[in-house]
Amino acid sequence: MTIIGTVVGRPETRDELERLLAAQVEPTRNEPGCINYDFHVDAQDDCTFVFYENWTSQADLNAHMDMPHLDPLLSQIDRLLGEPISIRHLRLISSHKGA
Repeated sequence: MTIIGTVVGRPETRDELERLLAAQVEPTRNEPGCINYDFHVDAQDDCTFVFYENWTSQADLNAHMDMPHLDPLLSQIDRLLGEPISIRHLRLISSHKGA
């Protein structure tokens, strides 16, 4: 299961948001079912952050959303974001060579 999550911060809270998002990377990578969890910033918009995630199952992703390490971010989300979080669920239709 592949997820692309886009988080757009307010200019005045951008740096704080980046710190809170970056703090999610290591604990999330250590969660059961996390294949990869990659954190990016848009090359043309410093307030737009993108997560590229792969999970072994929907259950693992659901469990991720209940993890306590997300609380510092989720408790302030309305103040930090300029727009709602966008989450795209992708379904793979091609595979790597030899797979």
